[in-house]
Amino acid sequence: MTDLTKLKSFLYAAEHLNFTKAAQQLHVTQPTISHHIKSIEDEMDVILFDRSDYNIRITDAGRLLLPWARKLIRQSIEMQEMMKSLQDNIVGGLRIACSTTAGKYVLPQLAARFSQSHPGVRVNILRCNPDTVIPNLLDNEANLGVVSYEALEKNMELQEFFNDYISLIVPSDHPFAMRHQISPEELIDEPIIMREPTSGTRRVVLAELAKHDISIEDMNIFMTIGNAEAIVQTVAAGYGISFASTLAIDCPLQSGSVASIDVQGVNLQRKIYMLRKRLDDPYRPQEAFWSFVHDPSNLDLLQLSKACDL
Repeated sequence: MTDLTKLKSFLYAAEHLNFTKAAQQLHVTQPTISHHIKSIEDEMDVILFDRSDYNIRITDAGRLLLPWARKLIRQSIEMQEMMKSLQDNIVGGLRIACSTTAGKYVLPQLAARFSQSHPGVRVNILRCNPDTVIPNLLDNEANLGVVSYEALEKNMELQEFFNDYISLIVPSDHPFAMRHQISPEELIDEPIIMREPTSGTRRVVLAELAKHDISIEDMNIFMTIGNAEAIVQTVAAGYGISFASTLAIDCPLQSGSVASIDVQGVNLQRKIYMLRKRLDDPYRPQEAFWSFVHDPSNLDLLQLSKACDL
């Protein structure tokens, strides 16, 4: 991998089209600049500058490399600034818009840990639906968002948060409860309680069943509920079967009020994402939490859903 110091020599030389001026700005010698650029050219097997006369000209390869060099150097600077800021006291409010059931099980504990490390930051977790997370970020109503879909929006940054696992749940006295696995076709005649149309759980379930030529019209969906805990309680009361995040069914499974059943050939998992608005002036509590999410000490929280997958 090319050294960032060498990339900086290339960047300044490309901007000035003059090795001497680049050397002056970087406080090194002109031969050092030449050596760095030659090293990159040898490493990548390209020619970055045309040196055929007294004036240098950037080549096509150099033009292709230029935006990448700027990006890598900028990210390096941002990383150093972020690490430095984490050594200082960070204060302020942090508002996180959460639209997923799975997120509300993991996020509060993560926020509590963050608050212990940064007692000057006040965290407020906002409950909202998937359609309002991005507007909240764009309107600065929230600093961070948690969603169950890959939001590839302009002016937004996205990172994977954790994997959520979804299970078919049935009442404890249901015939399926005595079995470890059923076929997708066996779902068709069962009374099913489904999440609302904007739910990530619903989206994953329908997409997976479609692979087995089962559509929403084929199923007996007799009720739609927009709350995972309410669905689990309704299933436990014996009114139907449903799908829910393993995070929401852990306690009912332990108590024996519902049973979790595998559906053959159906991969019921999804990624939960964290997103933020791109800012010209980074907000320190936001930056700190963004990095804190994947601190190795939080691996147990990020794997809670997997641990609940019984």
